Amino acid sequence: MAITVPVIIINGFLGSGKTTLFRNILSQSKKNNMSVCAIVNDMSELDVDGEIIASSSVVESDKNILESISSDVLSSKTGIKKLDKAINNLLKNKSPDLIVIETSGSCHPMPLIKYFKDHQKVFLTGVLILIDCLMLSHDYKLGENLIPIMKQNIIKGERSTTNLLVEQIMFGSHIILTKSDRIATNDLNKISNQIEKINPFTSITPIIFGKLTLNSVMEIEKYDFNNVSRLIDELQPMLDSKKNIEKPYNLSSRVIKDDRPFHPERLWEVCHKHLDKKIYRSKGFFWLVSRDDQSLLWNQAAGAINLELMGTWRAAIIENKKNNLLKEEISYLKEKLSKESGRFGDRCCELTIIGDENHIDQFVDKIYSCFLSEKEIIQWEKGFKFNDPWPKKILKLNT
Repeated sequence: MAITVPVIIINGFLGSGKTTLFRNILSQSKKNNMSVCAIVNDMSELDVDGEIIASSSVVESDKNILESISSDVLSSKTGIKKLDKAINNLLKNKSPDLIVIETSGSCHPMPLIKYFKDHQKVFLTGVLILIDCLMLSHDYKLGENLIPIMKQNIIKGERSTTNLLVEQIMFGSHIILTKSDRIATNDLNKISNQIEKINPFTSITPIIFGKLTLNSVMEIEKYDFNNVSRLIDELQPMLDSKKNIEKPYNLSSRVIKDDRPFHPERLWEVCHKHLDKKIYRSKGFFWLVSRDDQSLLWNQAAGAINLELMGTWRAAIIENKKNNLLKEEISYLKEKLSKESGRFGDRCCELTIIGDENHIDQFVDKIYSCFLSEKEIIQWEKGFKFNDPWPKKILKLNT
């Protein structure tokens, strides 16, 4: 039987915009009446991206199109086994038009490419490597320092996140430049020139807010394994010798779970004073005491933090005397809330933080200091208003 199901891999370093692109592709599939299955991977036990994708309208209408893999990296041996199981699960009762895989930011593309080379059920088309233009501009002099830093690492016998970033580019069939609207045209051209030096076989496309058409994705031809065969032979011994491949490149993750709200001013100060280059990524769901009705999505990459509105907490809807709900709707919400274990109904903070293992614990301690104390909780319950320096206009998450 002919292999007919194409696979697209969305790869790229932490915070490069993979989930935004993923959501966009899934949204287009529903509008175009196309069957697209999804696999999402998170190295942390808190599967934020999986929850975001699962809450999209296309997945809510058919839960069987999504497989989520957390607490692992797909490029590890255990990750490959989980990927194989996920693909088999998706293909049990379906023959989709496309399977899209979103990897974690710490995932090396090579093991995935080797896995798909001789796959009997699907075939690999695009390996989309997302590159954060702002990060490349600020941290690598518009990409000019990528190769020199990598060469220094080779001389020292080290493998840092710079090695990962360069090798992701090397294996990409298509390089997607994200946040390109925040870079001058001349600088964008310089970034493209540096990427072409690393991978002359790739195409380079700048996009804004994950806007890549599904039709262009479907037109991608089969991945050319010949372009990377020599590269695989050269890198394999280095990757084989690397210890702790499940948590590579000195990356470590921490999960913060608490039912208390954040003190808005204290959180603002901590982020401005203590968030540095070694905290690569943090994301999750949270609430501010000053906006106790809003379920917010925290989305940080390098020095940039975005807040997105997920919706309204059920507890806040019940507390609102002007909610205009029917008795049946109120009873349904109360039944849902009765199953929550937190002190404030369904309100909670769940964040995953990924950073250098030598820096992450200090930053996590600072974040914990931003939760309201018991004294402040009593003040809030009595109606005290807390100063809130965070932007008042935030993006409504569109799924």
